[in-house]
Amino acid sequence: MVSTIFAPIKNIFDEFKNARRNEDAEVDGNHHLQKALEENKREGHKLAVYARWVALIIIGLMAPFITPNWLATLYNEVILLMFALLGWAQLKVGRVGQSKKELFLLFCDLLLMSIVCVVPNPFFDDQWPTAFQYRFQNFSYFYFLLAGATLAYSWRTIFAVGSWTAGLWITGIILVYFFGSTYPEITPKLDAALSDFPFIAEFLDPNATLTSLRLQELVLFLIVAGILALNGWRNNRLVRRQAIIARERGNLARHFPPNIVDELAGQNDPFSNIRSQSVAVLFADIVGFSRMAEQGSPEKVVAMLREYHQRLENAVFDNHGTLDKFLGDGVMATFGSPHVGPDDAANAIHCARDMVKAIDSWNKEREAAGDATIVLSIGIHYGEVILGDIGSARRLEFATLGDTVNVASRLESLTRKLHTQIIISNAVVEAQKSSATDNDETLLGGFEQAGKQLVRGRENEIDIWKLDHAA
Repeated sequence: MVSTIFAPIKNIFDEFKNARRNEDAEVDGNHHLQKALEENKREGHKLAVYARWVALIIIGLMAPFITPNWLATLYNEVILLMFALLGWAQLKVGRVGQSKKELFLLFCDLLLMSIVCVVPNPFFDDQWPTAFQYRFQNFSYFYFLLAGATLAYSWRTIFAVGSWTAGLWITGIILVYFFGSTYPEITPKLDAALSDFPFIAEFLDPNATLTSLRLQELVLFLIVAGILALNGWRNNRLVRRQAIIARERGNLARHFPPNIVDELAGQNDPFSNIRSQSVAVLFADIVGFSRMAEQGSPEKVVAMLREYHQRLENAVFDNHGTLDKFLGDGVMATFGSPHVGPDDAANAIHCARDMVKAIDSWNKEREAAGDATIVLSIGIHYGEVILGDIGSARRLEFATLGDTVNVASRLESLTRKLHTQIIISNAVVEAQKSSATDNDETLLGGFEQAGKQLVRGRENEIDIWKLDHAA
């Protein structure tokens, strides 16, 4: 029974124990997390400083009514100004991670508060024993600093605030007890007047530090600090989860254009149902890549492929396509997944033209550098495909399947036989007529009908169009 009750508490302490090491490792490997923590720290720090300034202004307006003596009031206002400047300085040096300057300024906050709580205002008309300063319950102002710290600092720093406050407060009690000024004549008079009530006499004695009450204040403060640190730890985990989601969203953006990523992110399970719909499928490939790979070093070949893939990826996303996969030196893209639109076929043709232009422009740079030029071949077909997850329970992949995909791949291969860079099926031409933004002359400029062609894997011939020159 006891182990059941304390097991969750033990788990929490174990997580605390490993939290710092795990968090540092996560930050080093996730730039999304680093950015999230920086934004969270910056926003929290600004809120903490603004809240501090507002609170100090309110206290400053109250000060003349609390302390009528203008010199004593001026002293208090100077103290408030020092707190305001410390907050401003913390904002200036604040950053994610451990900062010695920031921690030093935070310690100065607590030290100044300790001095204010323990040392009487030297400009008050009336003077009293140092211990009498505790009767004003000034310790509650430490909660003001603690609240600001929860906005600006990590849960680990909240623990530090609690520890430093405990050390400063105990040090103050010791100094007051041994070195504080006293009015010794008051204590015997109170004891005599309240001989039947020794507890009340001790409580009213201005020379008494009432150590037990001071420790009670401190214990309650440490409990609150611990609870706030625990809440900060939970919020920190939430920020990390959000950063992981941002990273996953970034990974998704590698396959889909931003507008589709936004739409997919807003749905509970966009790929849960296997479905069939009409899309345009595009295959692009490098002609003679095997020979290029044999002649170049592995490093040079991989560097070339990365730049090649980047240029083709840009063309796909700029034309609202979905990057299905990289196939070595090839690229498969779809237009109309996950959602069908009237411009899907037209976007696919635009994408093919943009790919050719991008590679032509790149070839000029390669020629100037003495590198071999790249010949791009593209095939596009339009028709029904099957969309859905394939794979096993351990690994799933969203796939586009069907005869339309196979035909698009065969049309890309057919470009070599017909000595052209782009081949599109007549189904693509018919589908693009529904586009609201293009017309035949503009979109199909440079294309000509090449009649019926037999493609591997199909019994019936397919009407195709080929590009004679890039228009």
